[in-house]
Amino acid sequence: MEKIKNKLFFILVILIGVIVTLSNYLVQFPVKYFNLENLLTYGAFTYPISFLITDLSNRKYGKKIAKKVVYFGFFCGLFATFYFSISNIDLISLRIAFGSGIAFLTAQLIDVNIFDKLRRKKWFIAPLTSSIIGSIIDTLLFFSIAFYGTGINWLSLSLGDLTVKILVALIMLIPFRILLSYIKEISENKKKVNA
Repeated sequence: MEKIKNKLFFILVILIGVIVTLSNYLVQFPVKYFNLENLLTYGAFTYPISFLITDLSNRKYGKKIAKKVVYFGFFCGLFATFYFSISNIDLISLRIAFGSGIAFLTAQLIDVNIFDKLRRKKWFIAPLTSSIIGSIIDTLLFFSIAFYGTGINWLSLSLGDLTVKILVALIMLIPFRILLSYIKEISENKKKVNA
């Protein structure tokens, strides 16, 4: 059973690395359909999945291990941001990298703490509350650090981004509930084996 526990941990760590890297890449591209280019980037669709991963880590392993997953995601995100913008290093790229790192680390650690405090409530309270609060903090920190004073309409981008993040956080309750059953099953099997 320890092998299964470790396997799940590594899957969660790899997933958060992939999601953070993908989100940092996609945030560069505005959605150019339905006149949304001033309201939304593609990163808004993938980033909220990182909260699902953090919350699953927290549910399965607790606050301490969930923070380790967050730190791994932070380093992946930092590396990816610099890697994808290395050919075009300018002040905006550096601000995006800095804003992304600060926003991710702050929002995810707050998410972990809120989830931990609400974990005994109904199954959806902790992930929904922590994800929404984390998304608000992440969005405001990232867009203000990355784009304040640049001439980019960061307020409208951040509002569009936040709206999508909240919608995705609601949708992520479905896989959270499904995966929660899997996580409980692992815990129950472990208890049976140890009995």
